[in-house]
Amino acid sequence: MIFSNCCLFIIRICCKISAWLHCEDNFYPKATKDPTAVERANLLNMAKLSIKGLIESALSFGRTLDSDYPPLQQFFVVMEHCLKHGLKVRKSFLSYNKTIWGPLELVEKLYPEAEEIGASVRDLPGLKTPLGRARAWLRLALMQKKMADYLRCLIIQRDLLSEFYEYHALMMEEEGAVIVGLLVGLNVIDANLCVKGEDLDSQVGVIDFSMYLKNEEDIGNKERNVQIAAILDQKNYVEELNRQLNSTVSSLHSRVDSLEKSNTKLIEELAIAKNNIIKLQEENHQLRSENKLILMKTQQHLEVTKVDVETELQTYKHSRQGLDEMYNEARRQLRDESQLRQDVENELAVQVSMKHEIELAMKLLEKDIHEKQDTLIGLRQQLEEVKAINIEMYQKLQGSEADLKEKNEIIARLEEKTNKITAAMRQLEQSSSLSFTQS
Repeated sequence: MIFSNCCLFIIRICCKISAWLHCEDNFYPKATKDPTAVERANLLNMAKLSIKGLIESALSFGRTLDSDYPPLQQFFVVMEHCLKHGLKVRKSFLSYNKTIWGPLELVEKLYPEAEEIGASVRDLPGLKTPLGRARAWLRLALMQKKMADYLRCLIIQRDLLSEFYEYHALMMEEEGAVIVGLLVGLNVIDANLCVKGEDLDSQVGVIDFSMYLKNEEDIGNKERNVQIAAILDQKNYVEELNRQLNSTVSSLHSRVDSLEKSNTKLIEELAIAKNNIIKLQEENHQLRSENKLILMKTQQHLEVTKVDVETELQTYKHSRQGLDEMYNEARRQLRDESQLRQDVENELAVQVSMKHEIELAMKLLEKDIHEKQDTLIGLRQQLEEVKAINIEMYQKLQGSEADLKEKNEIIARLEEKTNKITAAMRQLEQSSSLSFTQS
């Protein structure tokens, strides 16, 4: 109920703004002379009619709107025409481009929260044109209920908008601010639009004026439909109330039956409790009589016991003296035994300390023995290595002596050959000298 009242309040505000804007004395006194001003006024009026009709139909519809809802489709077409008004033609590499995606993409730099919607639009598959991305952006902004916030931060920065719009464009004038103010009322609408599977590139944006031009018969039919809907709502309310009353009556019947059953059960339990009380009273009377008998017997027994106790007390006083002497003797013996035990414990402590010293000496001795064994094992290994080296050197010595002997024999043979050659040379010299002298 509070939500509906808020929606009606927003609708009334929008209607008052619309009536104020229609007043020629307050707004656009020169609209008939300036064609661009007339275009802006027409687009503003269409935007007001579209937003007002969408809010009223959505509240009467009473459910979440989808993409096939005609007033919602016409709203997007009107918004597209408003954003295209006065848009500059931008030159591209192959052709001229005139699209509203440029200024909408600028919102990300001005409003940090709009980065998510821009990234979502760019990641949508199937969108090939900037116009398709702009249409998807408008639908996502409506679902987020932040279209008015996004466009408000855009129209404030007119120096940046001048790169995309002419000076007389709707977004550069006061009409743009009025439309942004009217868009706040759309926050009461819940829309669930499937942007991913919709062909937004090839849609034709044509405004259907028949939705806003209504005759008297349509108004009468609408009033009649409203009355019929009210009667049906009352009928449904009465049926629902009757159903709730029937369910309440049935629950009360069942509750009465359960109460009757519980009452019968309680009466039976009360009779049983009365019988139990009578039995307990009889048992109580019997226990009291038995208690009196027990009390009399106990008093007699106490008198007999008192005489016995006095006799035992006299006997105890006579035997107490002998017990004191025995206690003193036992105490003296205990003192002697305690002293003896202390001496034995001291001796034991000395023996334990000596045992610890012997164990420590044994550990040191074992450690020394282990170290000497390790040293002995190392010396044995070194001795084995020295023996191996001696054997190897002896073998090398024998090999070198054999080589030396062979070399000596070779030298002897070479000396013999040298002597022979020397003798032969001498003979040749002698023979040559003789032959020379003879000649």
